[in-house]
Amino acid sequence: MAYRKLGRDSAQRKAMLREMTTQLIMNERIVTTETRAKEVRKTAEKMITLGKRGDLAAKRRAARYVRNEVADIQEEKDAVVVKSALQKLFSDIAPRYKDRNGGYTRIMKLAKPRRGDAAPMVILELV
Repeated sequence: MAYRKLGRDSAQRKAMLREMTTQLIMNERIVTTETRAKEVRKTAEKMITLGKRGDLAAKRRAARYVRNEVADIQEEKDAVVVKSALQKLFSDIAPRYKDRNGGYTRIMKLAKPRRGDAAPMVILELV
């Protein structure tokens, strides 16, 4: 099988991966288990590749996957600018990797496993 089931049915798994991908785009770093990180890395790299394309079709495909959440709030003169996760993907993150052909994420293992079940924990971050 080409993917991990992560102990969930397909709807729960898809919802979890969508949420974790969105959180990675918003925060640029998340702490999770090693197996989840390896699955989220696949979807996050696909979203960044869509962001690099930057055309309307790519924006619509990414909008189907990335949740519509507020990623950043900035004040510019008299206006308040609210940026969604999708806008951050296309305006901030994708241009950062315009000269890079993949490998946008990094997985770093943490020293201590999770306390409850000793699952190996990692930090998944954008390079």
